[in-house]
Amino acid sequence: MIAMSIITNINKAFDHRIRLGIMSILMVNEYADFNMLKELLGATDGNLASHTKALEKADYIKVEKQFIGRKPNTRYSTTKLGRAEFKKHIDALEKLIKKG
Repeated sequence: MIAMSIITNINKAFDHRIRLGIMSILMVNEYADFNMLKELLGATDGNLASHTKALEKADYIKVEKQFIGRKPNTRYSTTKLGRAEFKKHIDALEKLIKKG
């Protein structure tokens, strides 16, 4: 029965490696901009945009758009909910691994 409760804490929103990567980067950095995420994750513009949008829709990340000089800049940070849910997800994965 304990195994079932571990699996229920695994969050489908973090299933994809890009989303897992986005959240991992944002958990250890106050924020990251689009280009930083793209470079670190080796993602295409479209791929990264769709995954950040999904995390934003779930209210796990916050998006800020600004201009630096004349260039647009989009940066991301975790929300309080996003941090809590990601921590639960990682804890569940760790428990699952220890069971194996």
